[in-house]
Amino acid sequence: MVAVEPKVFDLLVYLVTNRDRVVTKDDLIAGVWGGRIVSDSALTGAINAARRAIGDDGRAQRLIRTSSRKGYRFVGSVRLDAGTEPALALPDKPSIAILPFHYKGGDPEQEFFADGMVEDLTTEFSRIRWLFVIARNSTSLYRGQTVDVRQVARDLGVRYILEGSVRRSGNQMRLTAQLVDAISGSQIWAERYDRDLVDIFAVQDEITASVAGVIEPVLSDAEQQRVLRKPPERLDAWEAYQRGLWHFNKYGSDENQVAQTFFRRAMALDPNFAPGHHGYALALQWEIWLFSERPFSEVRGTPFEEARLAVSLDDKDATAHAVLAHMLMWRGDWEAAIAEARTALGLNPNSSFVISMLGCVLGFGGYHEEAIERLRQAMRASPNDPLTWLWTLWTGCVQFYSRQFEAAVKTLREVVRLHPRAAQCHGMIAASLAYLGRLDEARDHLSLVPFSPRFQNMPWTRPQDMALRIEGVRLAAGEPK
Repeated sequence: MVAVEPKVFDLLVYLVTNRDRVVTKDDLIAGVWGGRIVSDSALTGAINAARRAIGDDGRAQRLIRTSSRKGYRFVGSVRLDAGTEPALALPDKPSIAILPFHYKGGDPEQEFFADGMVEDLTTEFSRIRWLFVIARNSTSLYRGQTVDVRQVARDLGVRYILEGSVRRSGNQMRLTAQLVDAISGSQIWAERYDRDLVDIFAVQDEITASVAGVIEPVLSDAEQQRVLRKPPERLDAWEAYQRGLWHFNKYGSDENQVAQTFFRRAMALDPNFAPGHHGYALALQWEIWLFSERPFSEVRGTPFEEARLAVSLDDKDATAHAVLAHMLMWRGDWEAAIAEARTALGLNPNSSFVISMLGCVLGFGGYHEEAIERLRQAMRASPNDPLTWLWTLWTGCVQFYSRQFEAAVKTLREVVRLHPRAAQCHGMIAASLAYLGRLDEARDHLSLVPFSPRFQNMPWTRPQDMALRIEGVRLAAGEPK
């Protein structure tokens, strides 16, 4: 037996597991060091240590061969000992296993609660179309065991592991959960839930919805950070889509163009990949809305057709239905948009993006009370979401159209704080202040609004709401009727 440092052992395992190809420096940094910065000298030192551990050296390179300017490859023969299995290959999309939650104490009801949480979370995670979820029958084998998440990941062929524990004292229950990138061993997310067990099933449903809601944006962010470390030419369709989302969420004209490039690349790599199409639809709609003087009517063309194509390619993709709902709203077809958004919610009721889109189309369709409730629900589900500013903007618009002018001023000022470039907010702030009789403040805000005649006719806004906005701006400007 040869003693080696853990990182050197992980490096050796990675090379042996991927012995069918040359692995690059980027592959090793992502797979062994979890994407952390590693100097060339440290990487070379680890390779040399791995060679020494198996009786090789840099001159002979009998087992670990260096390919000039490409990377490294394990070229020795490998024999599996009896009773061992090779690591399963990762799927071509993000993958997760939810391990049985540990229950601390001998109460059978507590054990039932822990098992029910895992079963419900497995069901809810399975609603996320881009996520590969291991069935509960496979993860139940780890019940009551102290496990190495890296080994579990190899056994099940997944990148991410969710694990947790349940403790009960009287009518108080505490559940802790953590999400781990099992390839790097790094913790991505952790949370603790303390609840009164008045109704155990209601508590179970509440925590399930909370965890399922937050995991989707957390995993999406983790995937975006992972693909940022890969050269663009080596991205597959899923990774190109995630790279596009990263640029899209930067909210800028140039970033939006880069996002569109990556979405088009995703579609070129796999024309039947629905997210590439609905990602491109949304980015193109944002370009027309925010970063150009093009007619709003252009959204009825390519963006709408791409969103409709995404749904036809995968009618179980909740995000595709949500994006199509948004495009329908831009056509002024509010009832069809609401119906489409409710279809999306039925497919994935925990997605903050889906919930927000339902709130948006409800609000602009005149259903103000439910709209605000849905938008707040989205912000609770994903409190650090890059689209928080947009959800806040929609909330302020709905408050204005429902004549809650004081609330609208407060909300829309928060939008300006979150995104100073959202200058059109000042127009609605000015209109709200004018209706409140605060004309001096209204004029100050009106002076900050960049003039664009396009915003005098917004096809996603009902005529009566548009009239309310125009009249408020007229009052703020001190214009006669």
